[in-house]
Amino acid sequence: MMGFSTLVTSGPNLFLPKKPQNFNFPIRCLSSPSVSASRQSKLTEFDLKTYWTTLIAEINQKLEEAIPVKYPEQIYEAMRYSVLAKGAKRAPPVMCVAAYELFGGNRLAAFPTACALEMVHAASLIHDDLPCMDDDPVRRGQPSNHTIYGVDMAILAGDALFPLGFRHIVSHTPTEIVPEVRLLRVIAEIARTVGSTGMAAGQFLDLKGGPNSVDYIQEKKYGEMSECSAVCGGLLAGAKDDEIGSLRRYGRAVGVLYEVVNDVLEAKLMENEEMEKNQKKVKSYVSLYGIEKAMEVVEELWTKAKNELDGFDKYGDSVAPLYSFIDYAVYRGFNVGDLS
Repeated sequence: MMGFSTLVTSGPNLFLPKKPQNFNFPIRCLSSPSVSASRQSKLTEFDLKTYWTTLIAEINQKLEEAIPVKYPEQIYEAMRYSVLAKGAKRAPPVMCVAAYELFGGNRLAAFPTACALEMVHAASLIHDDLPCMDDDPVRRGQPSNHTIYGVDMAILAGDALFPLGFRHIVSHTPTEIVPEVRLLRVIAEIARTVGSTGMAAGQFLDLKGGPNSVDYIQEKKYGEMSECSAVCGGLLAGAKDDEIGSLRRYGRAVGVLYEVVNDVLEAKLMENEEMEKNQKKVKSYVSLYGIEKAMEVVEELWTKAKNELDGFDKYGDSVAPLYSFIDYAVYRGFNVGDLS
C-alpha cells in the first residue's frame, strides 16, 4: 500500500525513498530557502504512515457500510469492486479529512464527504479505463472494472457512484456540526470538479487534444480531484474565503505534482521503446518536455504547494499532514505498479 515499506516513518529521513538503480533523483528542493526551520521540524516529527493507515482503516469501514449489496446486485458488486479495491490509496478522503482537521474539527463529521470523494474518484477511474477512453485492462495490479463485469456494468457502476456520493453527504453528515449551507457548497464543489469544466474537460483533451494541451490535461485530470478534496475539507470546517483559496491552489499543485513525478518515474523505469508504445503517456510532461524540464516543474509545484500553506502555520501542528503530503508526492518510493 502506497510504498510505505520504502519509507522511514520517523526522524530526519521521513520521506527518503528507495531509489531505482542508476536513478539520481534531484533533491535540491529540500534545501529551498523558502522552507523555514519550523516547517522542516513539522515534517521530520510527523508520522504520515500512522496518520494515513489509521485513516484508511476508518474510511474503509465507512465505505464498506456505505455500499451494501442489494438489488440490482451486479451493479452494487461492480461498485464495491472498484471502491473497496485493496490497492486504493484513499488520497482524496485523507486529504479532505486532513484539511478539515486543520481547523480543529472532529474527523467523524468529515467522513461522509471523504467517502463521497472516494466514490467519485473510483467512478472516474472506472470510466477512465473503458475501451472508449484510455482502454486500460488493469488498475492497481488487478483487472479493471469492465474487464470483470463488462463495459455495460462498468458504465452503470460509475454512473451510480456519482449520485450515491452526493446522497451520502446529505444523509450522513451531522448537520448539528456541519450546517446545511456548508454541505451545499461541498456538493457544488464536487459537481464542478467532475463536470464539463473539470475532470470531464481533462478527459476530453486527453482523447482529442494535441501535445500542447498537456498542462491543461494534467491540471484537469489530476489536479482537480486533489484540489476538490482539500477545498471540501475547508468548506466543511467553515474556513474563510482566503483560506479556501489557499487550499484550492495547494490541492491543485499537489495533484499535478504527483502526476508529473509519476511521469518521471515511468520514464526512468521503462525502456525507451516501451515508452514510445505506451499511448497513455504520449501527453505527459516527460514526453513533451523531457525529464530535465519535468523536474523543474516538480520543483516549482513543490515550492508552490508549500508556500500556499504559509498562512496556516497559526494552526500549529494540525497543518503537518498537509505539509507532509507534498513531500510524499515526491519522495514516496518509486514503485511503477503503485501509481494509482
